[in-house]
Amino acid sequence: MRPFSLSVLAWLYIVVGAVGTAGHYANFFKHRPALNEFVWITALGAAAIVAGAFMLRGQDWARWLALAWMAAHVAISAFHPLRELIVHCIVLALIAVVLFRRPVRNYFAAG
Repeated sequence: MRPFSLSVLAWLYIVVGAVGTAGHYANFFKHRPALNEFVWITALGAAAIVAGAFMLRGQDWARWLALAWMAAHVAISAFHPLRELIVHCIVLALIAVVLFRRPVRNYFAAG
């Protein structure tokens, strides 16, 4: 049985990936993004959705993708105000705790 904490986290990834990407696309009407910005926004949003969906299916690689997705946000926030970097680091640590607790590890090992 899938741990509840993993279900919540996976659905959060799906929602944040979809809503975040849509929000960035809405901002593109205000300014014309460079092609690489459009590609990165799309890739990061898709990665979040894929990570969430496949974590729900018990695919261990999706857990690592989810962690890498958040780590990428930490790296990006290094160029933003310090407060954003700190928040992203805390969120990364919380996600890592959820993804590597014994019940979650066992769930992925069984799949």
